Amino acid sequence: MKVVLLQKHHNREIFDSETPLLDNYFKKQASQDVRKDLSACYVLADEKGEVFGYYTLASNSVSRDDMPDDLIRKFPNSYSDLPTILLGRLAVDKRSKGKGYGSHLLMDAMERCLALSDQLGTLALVVDPIDENAVRFYKRFGFILIPDTGKMFIAMQTIRKSFN
Repeated sequence: MKVVLLQKHHNREIFDSETPLLDNYFKKQASQDVRKDLSACYVLADEKGEVFGYYTLASNSVSRDDMPDDLIRKFPNSYSDLPTILLGRLAVDKRSKGKGYGSHLLMDAMERCLALSDQLGTLALVVDPIDENAVRFYKRFGFILIPDTGKMFIAMQTIRKSFN
């Protein structure tokens, strides 16, 4: 199995993460968003095209006012919005839960975002957890809640330290 960009031969129809919002997006919207350059969709798939999990990445920004003071004091006041990458969705098929695929997908996403940040310059990876289970999952990897938004982030500097 490999994590690769979503292609036509990947079987999305049987994917079931037990979260209808994530499943419907993957089955009906993901390829359209990719074609329209709104996001990139990566899948954990085997050579036959069976998909075990997926995630999406998109460019994003976060208001300076939403970020913790200890992070933003390092940046000039002229930056009202800070450049980030959005991990829009991450899901694992129910047949594959408990095998570490979610962690594998998140680590793959963080590594890709780090490479992008080295080329483009982004402050953090942002997620918008779908529920409390997702919040706990992301906290295990060092994500921090952004007050009053429901979103979480991990600074690229933190990701960089974990991969070095």
